[in-house]
Amino acid sequence: MDLKTPYAFGKTVDMPYAEVERKVREELAKEGFGVLTEIDVRKKFTEKLQKEFRDYIILGACNPPLAYEALNREINLGTLLPCNVVVYTQDDGKTAVMVMDPVAALSMIGNSEMVAFAKKVAEKMERVLAAL
Repeated sequence: MDLKTPYAFGKTVDMPYAEVERKVREELAKEGFGVLTEIDVRKKFTEKLQKEFRDYIILGACNPPLAYEALNREINLGTLLPCNVVVYTQDDGKTAVMVMDPVAALSMIGNSEMVAFAKKVAEKMERVLAAL
């Protein structure tokens, strides 16, 4: 991963935004994730603020078996779900893909079982990024 923050990891790819978005959706599906929510940030900023913004979409991804397992262990975990994946155009014209770091997010819970669970989710997301 060439992009990293304390709360997310990702990569930059030299492919058009629309192609990357399509590929991210395909790879999420291969890892058992469905997209529950989508926010087209560019479109919303134009509609609500009459402001231009770069291509930027937030995909709320969920893997039902993993979500079921997690919520049975920690009922309030829903406040941190779904796993958000963002795709956006960078200033240099390349496309970035960032994934919420599940280990960072679930570490704040203070439940060691959830950290091990988060590592499974992170591995799936790393495979999504590696396929781009």
